[in-house]
Amino acid sequence: MYLLEEKSYFWLLLTIPVIIFLFALLIFWKKRTQKKFADKELLEKLSPERSISKSVFKVILLCLAIASFTMALVNPKFGTKMETIKREGVDVVFAVDVSKSMLAEDIAPNRLEKAKQLVTQIINSLASDRVGIIAYAGSAFPQLPITTDYGAAKMFLQSMNTDMVSSQGTAIKEAIELATTYFNDEDQTNRVLFLISDGEDHQGNIEEIARQAAREGIRIVTIGVGTPKGGPIPVKRNGIIQSYKKDNNGETVITRLDEKTLQEIASEANGQYISGAVTGEVIDEVTQILQNMDKKEFESQQIADYKSQFQWFVALGLLFLLLDIMLLERQTSWLKRLNLFNEHK
Repeated sequence: MYLLEEKSYFWLLLTIPVIIFLFALLIFWKKRTQKKFADKELLEKLSPERSISKSVFKVILLCLAIASFTMALVNPKFGTKMETIKREGVDVVFAVDVSKSMLAEDIAPNRLEKAKQLVTQIINSLASDRVGIIAYAGSAFPQLPITTDYGAAKMFLQSMNTDMVSSQGTAIKEAIELATTYFNDEDQTNRVLFLISDGEDHQGNIEEIARQAAREGIRIVTIGVGTPKGGPIPVKRNGIIQSYKKDNNGETVITRLDEKTLQEIASEANGQYISGAVTGEVIDEVTQILQNMDKKEFESQQIADYKSQFQWFVALGLLFLLLDIMLLERQTSWLKRLNLFNEHK
């Protein structure tokens, strides 16, 4: 088994026929010029050691050197053995709150964008774990099934907004129930649900569903975005604030981070609550949680263990180049005896 790593360098081999063509032109020009200067017998007397064979050998050595250096740049690799690669990790599902309260700007740039930033940074810190994404507001629906494609996960994440779900509210219960369907192995002990929300305006009876998730081996980690002081919910048009959301009495609605609810959910599901205020601290805590969890083998595949062999071609190229430099163009006795080009009758 072999592998050519940089095939584009094969184009350098085109210099070889160019060199041969130029050498042929040079020989033709020399013979034509020498005929004008003197006849063949006189030229042999004037330069008895002159050898076309040596010139041809030097060109051949130069071409072999170019070919060797080209192969070194291509970097051929030869497989020496088959190696089994196992991919192990944790199944991670992110449930992101996309309710209107997540538009509050008490945390920059707003709660939803902060939540997306946190999830993106967590995904960037993962190694071989699988990820899934759920969006929820008044109801919950799958955004991305469990996958190892982190690029797709981040793409779907960035497309999430508060207009995705028509019904408003914070259906944490539905999000947890939906998350349980993401994990298809009941014996798994490496399942974790990250619930990113402000915890406000939630439906009741979420503690029982959190306990049920814990019984199924799903650990729930809640991440709170927002501040206890809270802030109004802006109503924007073309990115410009037109007004703020008001209640039925015409009063401006102030939405606040409900840490107590998020802490209770985490407690019931053998997890923990993390404040989402500082991204670096969130990443550190999440990394610690995932490192302490059991790992599951997701996939196993055999690949060839290839080793680079470019160094042999470099050595060969240097040898040909050295011989080309050391080889003089005048005749030597052994080449004279061979008389390859019928130079001596």
